[in-house]
Amino acid sequence: MPEEKRILIVDDDPDVHDLLRVALRDTGRTFESARDGIEGLKRIAAEPWDLVITDVLMPGMDGMALLERIRSLRPEARVVVMTVATTAENVAAAIRKNAFAWFSKPFTIDAVREMVNHALNDEPADDDIEVITASPHWLGLRLRCRMNTAERILQFVREMELRLPPQEKEDVAAAFREILLNAIEHGAGNDPDKKVRIQFVRAERALLYYVQDPGKGFSFEGLNHAAGSNPDQSPEEHVSLRTGMGMRAGGFGILITRALVDELIYNDAGNEVLLIKYLPSAVAGVESR
Repeated sequence: MPEEKRILIVDDDPDVHDLLRVALRDTGRTFESARDGIEGLKRIAAEPWDLVITDVLMPGMDGMALLERIRSLRPEARVVVMTVATTAENVAAAIRKNAFAWFSKPFTIDAVREMVNHALNDEPADDDIEVITASPHWLGLRLRCRMNTAERILQFVREMELRLPPQEKEDVAAAFREILLNAIEHGAGNDPDKKVRIQFVRAERALLYYVQDPGKGFSFEGLNHAAGSNPDQSPEEHVSLRTGMGMRAGGFGILITRALVDELIYNDAGNEVLLIKYLPSAVAGVESR
């Protein structure tokens, strides 16, 4: 039988421990608890863990310092950060320190459960996420063309932007997700030996998302599987065509993305794309002061 997956929860709130134990309970998993960063560090130094779930704001040693120590003591351990102390600075630092994922409290149980399943069951390579730059205002990465890697980085990017209203934040995240997954699926052909390049810039009055895939590009006229290029095609025809091509459900990505962001700009080859979302004027005014 496979060995049980060992999960350490490090948080000074006992309710969080109880919630996570219930939400993430599954066969083949055992849970242990540490009530602060120092106790967590002692447990991590003493024995290996498959996954560490940590808060940031804790007495003795905060979660960011703990993350750094885990990377030196147990580099094989995956670390998920869940906290109310979400800032762009902290999220950027967590990416540099190779955290597996970041969630703001309150978080959705379904999203955390899915990410924990990835962390425990996936076998990411050390260079799945290559950091070019990771500052609060400019994130530049190269990603191995794997869907699980894309989902990880999408969660980080979602957490870096706190200035949009919740629904607009989710809309922009959905648009960026579609473009990134298209780059992996179509530009790279789901080849994990290829890499896609992304840039996320938090400008004063706008958010900019840039994706460069490793493919030769495309023309909209040649996308017979995309709903946005074939408005006369019925939904049934569209789904049947994509299924026959072995593609994931969808194909409405470009059409939907155009509606979710303010500008969607492709280069002439079609293998580089820029998404722009302008910030509300009131928010921009506060940011500029």
